[in-house]
Amino acid sequence: MKKNSSYKICVIKGDGIGPEVIEETLRLLNKTKIKFEFKKAEAGFNTYKKQGTPLPEETVSICKQSDATLFGAVTTPPKIENYFSPIVELRKRLNLYANVRPFISLPIPASRTNLDFVIVRENTEGLYSGRERLTDEGAVAERVVTKKASERIINFAFKLAKEQKRKKVTLVHKANILRLTDGLFLSIGQNIAKHYPDILFEDIIVDACAMKLVKNPEEFDVLVTTNLFGDILSDEAAALVGGLGVAASANIGESIGLFEPVHGSAPKYTGKNKVNPTAAFLSASLMLDFLGEIKTANKIRNSVFTTMKEGCLTYDLGGKSSMSQFTNEVIKNLSQNLLCS
Repeated sequence: MKKNSSYKICVIKGDGIGPEVIEETLRLLNKTKIKFEFKKAEAGFNTYKKQGTPLPEETVSICKQSDATLFGAVTTPPKIENYFSPIVELRKRLNLYANVRPFISLPIPASRTNLDFVIVRENTEGLYSGRERLTDEGAVAERVVTKKASERIINFAFKLAKEQKRKKVTLVHKANILRLTDGLFLSIGQNIAKHYPDILFEDIIVDACAMKLVKNPEEFDVLVTTNLFGDILSDEAAALVGGLGVAASANIGESIGLFEPVHGSAPKYTGKNKVNPTAAFLSASLMLDFLGEIKTANKIRNSVFTTMKEGCLTYDLGGKSSMSQFTNEVIKNLSQNLLCS
């Protein structure tokens, strides 16, 4: 996306700690030299209790009219009539077909070293397609894998690798058992790889991938996979760099993007000024990348890393800093970075 003089950002705070980490993120973004117009919208369990739906049509409309959406976290309780995951539904309604989750080593004891890889996950179908039904024996969920969606996400992964000057794309599958669905996904990946001769292509069965993420994660560069596999593997990968409190994600479509921390709403920590806002900060950096504000995105990332190097850590990383104290230090380091620009 081309840089603008100002940006319209839809802000969905959500439930639990979602509003808190997003408020801290807005505080950080307002310290940059970029002009934003933040438009608040509703989604989540609290919205459902007030309006009878977790995702009002007005929210979808605001997202479509914005340059990007910044999303907090929502509670998705089981077995509540007419309730659905608003984030999963937003991905479908906005056609945010690519879920991108980068993992890079952080300057903290909990992080593995020498890591810099990205998981690219198909975001609109698979087992999250919502095709479930009750049967006399129990229940059935359909795993949908289409040619169009597979081609789109695998091409996205190769283009991302090329843009970021990465050397390898690994396609993760279970084609030995899921012969039709993952067989199709693998076959399409093999064909697309022929158009990118400068990028090494390999495939790996999801079981082996899960083990390799534990044993030798530094060997990965770009991983591309289907919806459920990507969801599980990216949570596993988060543990390598410090946990869900530092895991950021981007949901990207043809012309719109939604950016969110990977963690959930964690209601037991609501209002305690305790949680780690890093995942939300790094998600905001991904949003700035998407908007073409690469320099500022990198300055925010560098400010987060510098803050961690200085020993300012929240409880989940073994530190004693509150959420607001951590934000204050990131803002201080960002101000120094901006002065140097």
